Amino acid sequence: MKTIRVGSRESRLAVIQAQMVIDAIRAYDPEIQVELVTMKTTGDKILDRTLDKIGGKGLFVKELDAALLDGRVDITVHSSKDLPMEIDERLPLVAFSKRADPRDVLVLPQGKDTIDFSKPIGCSSLRRQLQLRKLFPEAALAPIRGNVLTRLEKLDRGEYSALVLAGAGLSRLGLAHRVSRYFSEEEILPAAGQAILAVQARAGVDVSSLSCFDDRDGRDCLLAERAFIRTLDGGCSSPVAAYATVSGDTLSLKGMYVTGDKLYYETISGPRVQGQALGSNLAQEMRRKYR
Repeated sequence: MKTIRVGSRESRLAVIQAQMVIDAIRAYDPEIQVELVTMKTTGDKILDRTLDKIGGKGLFVKELDAALLDGRVDITVHSSKDLPMEIDERLPLVAFSKRADPRDVLVLPQGKDTIDFSKPIGCSSLRRQLQLRKLFPEAALAPIRGNVLTRLEKLDRGEYSALVLAGAGLSRLGLAHRVSRYFSEEEILPAAGQAILAVQARAGVDVSSLSCFDDRDGRDCLLAERAFIRTLDGGCSSPVAAYATVSGDTLSLKGMYVTGDKLYYETISGPRVQGQALGSNLAQEMRRKYR
């Protein structure tokens, strides 16, 4: 009997997301045995510094990649916005989820309905910070680390006036009721890959069992967004953003480029089959115009 071992970070959100992949595998073939293998990554362990100070997003996948390479797991599941831009060619991305709501959200302490600007808004992402300063020029912004539930505990203890988080994560945790405000893509452009899950495997491994999970729209949007960020050499310390949508055979990609304290936004559209080239071309054009 075939067994597939699914690797995941051990946070509640990561396990819920891995379970989405497990459910899809079982829908494809109920006879397949699926085992969940969880682990704590370096990024989960070091919580007293922001990611750009400790090595970037790769710290969330280092242990999972090692488990894939040595055969302890067969596939791994990631929030694709947490993936580094450079992927080990031995461990390709092989499947992508349908995109959930990509918007960032504002979360207030329980029982509050307005922001108390005497306390900072908790937000570690430079992408979010720069865009939030335009929306709330009177607000102080402070970094916050930890999983979603840990951040909510810090908020409710009174350490922050509000948090800005990805709405999809709260929804998957059953915490959509904590959302005080959804930011439109015009207000805060999402991170590349936000609300899309990505599955990684060893090169050459049969991944047909993921066919019920893999979503073409999610794949095309994510790869175009990642091409934009990668061309700008954008990592966790780079406040760039990209958000793609598809309609029929057309893909539209909006990118954010930052120079100094100025934010620039531009959009490109074209055939979805050329999504990665569109992302790269938009990045090159914006860098040429605004650097």
